[in-house]
Amino acid sequence: MNADRLPPVAPEVTATLVESLSPRLRKRLDAAVTKLAARPVLRDGDTTTIEVDDETELRLHAPGGVVAQVESVTCGCLLAPACVHRAAAACAAPPADVAPEPAEQPTPEAVGTASADADAATGGGPVATDPPPVADPATAMVPASATHRASGTDSAPGPGPAPAPGLTPDAAPPETATPDQRAAADALWAAGAAVLEAGVDGAGAVAQSALLRAAHTARLRHLPRAAGAALSVVTLLRAARASNPSYRTAELVTALAELLGTARRVATATGAELAAVRGRVRRPYSPDGSLRLYGLFTEPVVTDSGHGGVRTWVAGADGRLFTVGDVAPGGVGRALGVADRAVRLGDSALTHRELGRAGLAVSGATVSPDGRLGAGKSVKAVTARGAAWTEPPLATLWETPPAEQAARALRSTSRYADPDGTGSDLLFLDVELLGAVREPGGTSLLALGEGGVPVRLTAADDDPALAHRDNLALLAAAPGTRLRIIGRLIPAAHPRLTLLACSHPTGEGTIDLGLDRLRRADLPDPAAPAHFAPPQPAGPGAQSPLYLLERRVEQTVPAGRAALGMLGDVAAETRRIRRGGLPTAAGLLTALCASAAQRERDHFGRLLPADTDGFAAYWLAAARYSAAVSESLCSAAWNPTGEVQGVSGGPPAAAARPAV
Repeated sequence: MNADRLPPVAPEVTATLVESLSPRLRKRLDAAVTKLAARPVLRDGDTTTIEVDDETELRLHAPGGVVAQVESVTCGCLLAPACVHRAAAACAAPPADVAPEPAEQPTPEAVGTASADADAATGGGPVATDPPPVADPATAMVPASATHRASGTDSAPGPGPAPAPGLTPDAAPPETATPDQRAAADALWAAGAAVLEAGVDGAGAVAQSALLRAAHTARLRHLPRAAGAALSVVTLLRAARASNPSYRTAELVTALAELLGTARRVATATGAELAAVRGRVRRPYSPDGSLRLYGLFTEPVVTDSGHGGVRTWVAGADGRLFTVGDVAPGGVGRALGVADRAVRLGDSALTHRELGRAGLAVSGATVSPDGRLGAGKSVKAVTARGAAWTEPPLATLWETPPAEQAARALRSTSRYADPDGTGSDLLFLDVELLGAVREPGGTSLLALGEGGVPVRLTAADDDPALAHRDNLALLAAAPGTRLRIIGRLIPAAHPRLTLLACSHPTGEGTIDLGLDRLRRADLPDPAAPAHFAPPQPAGPGAQSPLYLLERRVEQTVPAGRAALGMLGDVAAETRRIRRGGLPTAAGLLTALCASAAQRERDHFGRLLPADTDGFAAYWLAAARYSAAVSESLCSAAWNPTGEVQGVSGGPPAAAARPAV
């Protein structure tokens, strides 16, 4: 049985079904989920039927596409409704990302979006060192209780002293979280810390149910950002336990750190920061008047969940970037077909391919914070003249220095950026092709950018039905060719992009590299074979010892705290990290491993329960710190002078440093 064939189940339904099981049945739940996954599934309208055995059927009724009530899951076995089958079916189905009606009127800051989309060194530079501390409350990730236990003092940020009476009589105090929101955040923290304690192998259906219950409560308390992070953790846990080939441990690390970090910030955030921590339930589209848009390119979109479509990028007269998308279930076949369908925007008859090279005049435009153009009834759009990449206003996109573009893209793609952040992860570069270069993961195209910075260009998708891979191979046969390109930043210790579009090698027109196929006749020398560029010297960022901390952070997720507790002495690793100029990373690694190994005993010699909160605090600090340093290394790699551009405030060198 493919879990995608089951209708989504509301988190509270799954949690209720699991909580109603007896302790004996809870122990059998994971085995029941595995057994049920092998049974045939039949879908008829809103009802999905699973054959438990030759005589028993289990039904999930999903009006509107979502199983929203416990009574909608029925089983025909003799033990129903107290059987394990109903809970197993709910645990096997994907969690529904729904926004329930609030129990009370939300504040203005609580209304908004949880996005519902279908995603320190350069060559010759100095060795990376810790960037200076920053005063960013978003990076203060160590819980107050854990810091108190570690150092004997409570150093968590607080709201500060109250203003003296009479000084500012009209100034209202900044808004803080309600007691109910703090309680919901604490439940999310506890559920996330339990997952980190057990690891993927131990985080079965019962642990996932606790996360789903906490997510549901957080939704009701107007904390959609933390609730969405909890649902992401559950989805990734299920993918990991099912050995889904699309699962990546790094994604679960990010989701867990987002969940724990957001839950911890609820208690200390105030004002605008609290609004960002809460998040938004729905994506707001705000009026933007009349827009004159110029097409840039169209990219195919294919997701691991089976969705497919296209996204067309356009630019306004002021250089702002916007997108018009059409993504729905269908996979790569739909992506190829939708490219030649009319754009859903006003009365325009342009297809997505045509819009990527033409223009639009839009009145009554509505735009989301991430630049998506709305297609409401009040929006009017007519076809207009486009512009070449070398003509204004598009030409100005290539005039910004690459280092500034990379810093902007990093702010947009930061793993822990606030969801309402704006900006694009696209880079606009003029490059000279050098040839293919072999890498451990395959072959990429090496190009020389502005300032002599070598940039590695990779295919956005390896699916043979799309043109990315074949086009990249053909471009490798044209060394010396100068191109104007558009790519998506890949955070790495060296400049790296996924190549999305480029000017035609002959200099006429542009190529959407996922949809248009180049031919050898399009190359300056059609008979030239693929050219391999000479090996490039790796910059100091590539030898950064930060990976020693990153691998311990990732190692915790599959096997839990015990995996680090059995490491023993890590003095050799910490010495190497300190020699690399990252003393904070060395301290975090020492504290993390010490916390994992710490187990106290009572007066009778029996092991006491592990300090899951303290370990989760150190793990979170290490995860957030290593991510911030990685972003700084990436920013420095794009700068020929080796200077770090402003990314997201820099690593939390002081704020995320527990006492060790």
